[in-house]
Amino acid sequence: MSTHSLLLLPGDGIGVETMAEVERIIAFLNARSNSAKFETQSDLVGGAAFDKHGVSITEDAMAKATAADAIIFGSVGGPKWDSVPYEHRPEAGLLRLRKDLDLFANLRPAICYPALADASSLKRDLVEGLDILILRELTGGTYFGEPKEIVTLENGEKRAVDTTLYTTREVDRIARMGFDLARKRRNKVHMAAKWNVMRSGVLWREVTAAVHKSYAADVEYHEILADNCAMQLIRNPKQFDVVVTDNLFGDILSDEAAMMTGSLGMLPSASLGAADPKTGKRRALYEPVHGSAPDIAGQGLANPIATIASFGMALRYSFDMGKEADLVDGAIAKVLEKGLRTGDIMQPGMTKVGTSEMGSAILKEMEAMAA
Repeated sequence: MSTHSLLLLPGDGIGVETMAEVERIIAFLNARSNSAKFETQSDLVGGAAFDKHGVSITEDAMAKATAADAIIFGSVGGPKWDSVPYEHRPEAGLLRLRKDLDLFANLRPAICYPALADASSLKRDLVEGLDILILRELTGGTYFGEPKEIVTLENGEKRAVDTTLYTTREVDRIARMGFDLARKRRNKVHMAAKWNVMRSGVLWREVTAAVHKSYAADVEYHEILADNCAMQLIRNPKQFDVVVTDNLFGDILSDEAAMMTGSLGMLPSASLGAADPKTGKRRALYEPVHGSAPDIAGQGLANPIATIASFGMALRYSFDMGKEADLVDGAIAKVLEKGLRTGDIMQPGMTKVGTSEMGSAILKEMEAMAA
């Protein structure tokens, strides 16, 4: 029997509530499987870590993250920590995990479940059957480039600087992953950048085109300006399959794509590192796209589907447990078909449920499907 190690980092706000539902599913899989078991550890990250340790993630938690086969992450942040030192802000814990573990590839699927087509902000015909993947470069660009500072000029004005920095290697590896993923989907890639005004965009265009020519000529390839991509996602989202883009634009475009599916509370994501040359395994962190939602935290109202689906992605990408991943995805679809809705996706005529009720319903469907 193989044993997989998981580090659970619930974080702040609703992350604590949604992670509890993932733990129930892990327990279910452990109880029924004769071939694989999950060993879990938990630790603090974000504001919760700052409150106890004065930092957004401790060295001990980082050591656990490095040793784990995969990390399941909740959410971080909230108004409570708005005044903490910038370097200790809750989000710094997540950024450190991404950077130190070199989790350079962020997979953000936008899938519209048939039962939620009418919950989208767009018309049903635009989103029904939607299945696109935003592949966001995660460890470079504007969020990590130096200098990053606010300085006071001689005249008393302040000047803020954020540097967008990329190398050929960084663009090359994310482009290759994008083409590899497209080969397993509908074989089409769009590269979104701003080569018309940004030198980093020029590099993205040059390197991605070169990778396509030498490595993936079999894949349909398009270049699109990032602002036009944002418009096209609203005008005709189903024209896209895989969208490869940088850290900043990927952050924005993936949230836009998420809302087409009905709610940020619906979508998972995976952050993957490079494959180990010997084992082929990748360091990996899985997290919902949504934030900590402090306005509803602790009230049992949060939608746990994105966090549960993030664990489903871990089953698929880190543990090669496709059958179990399909079980998770299928159970989510069945629950939605039966009309259960948390507040963020509530529709007329449906049954409103809370976090634990939604988790229980998904678990019940998994049990029925696995019987």
